[in-house]
Amino acid sequence: MQNILEEIVANKRIEVEQAKLLVSLDELKKAADSAPPVRSLRKSIESHHEGGIIAEFKRRSPSKDWINRHAKVEDIIPSYEKAGAAGLSILTDHNYFGGTLQDVVRARSLTHLPILRKEFVVDAYQLYEARAAGADACLLIAAAIGAERCHELAMVAHNIGLEVILEIHQAEELEAFSHNVDIVGVNNRNLKVFKTDPSQSVALFDMLPKGALPISESGLLDANIARRLHGTGYKGFLVGEAFMKTADPGLALNNYIKCLAQ
Repeated sequence: MQNILEEIVANKRIEVEQAKLLVSLDELKKAADSAPPVRSLRKSIESHHEGGIIAEFKRRSPSKDWINRHAKVEDIIPSYEKAGAAGLSILTDHNYFGGTLQDVVRARSLTHLPILRKEFVVDAYQLYEARAAGADACLLIAAAIGAERCHELAMVAHNIGLEVILEIHQAEELEAFSHNVDIVGVNNRNLKVFKTDPSQSVALFDMLPKGALPISESGLLDANIARRLHGTGYKGFLVGEAFMKTADPGLALNNYIKCLAQ
């Protein structure tokens, strides 16, 4: 698992260049312009006073391999909405997470919830892809692209209507924050070695900028952990494996929300 983030990012750069040969940026821009109105993920999370859950759809991960190999968007996304999710996170990386951009397209037709296209963004091209597919928010990972690139891409994202989640794992990465960031997500998973430690969210909370909504990501398998982090001040939680590894992800989310509200 050492240096897995570098491996993923290098692979992603190749993928993006290949995608540009198939669909031009101008074509994507036209498609993005005709996409449905953006739904605010930030506002949806804020409306859940016990803590809003961004329920994640993912089939696998580099650390766990297949979590739910045969998961279908049409089975899970409606059940997430019915269970009370504040938003959806849909992994679109294929090689490492088993997803595709078409998962976002299908989800958009099935739900009224805001959708985060969760991807390793390295190029503005991917932001136009996300908007054209019907996504409402994008993820910028400070550890993957650095502060300056995060600033540039956050501006592009806002210009085309996407909300921005800036993902950090350590205090130094807060240099990537800018006024174009809507949500700051503390990833409890070290993306270089893919180990999780929810105490990372506690350690970083007081350092987070006040202008962005704070959420905690990864390693939140137990709703009691999220409940404690809500007490710390986190307003939302991105949770995937805890639901996707079960036979009924929607039911698992419903039970998680009930526990969070206790």
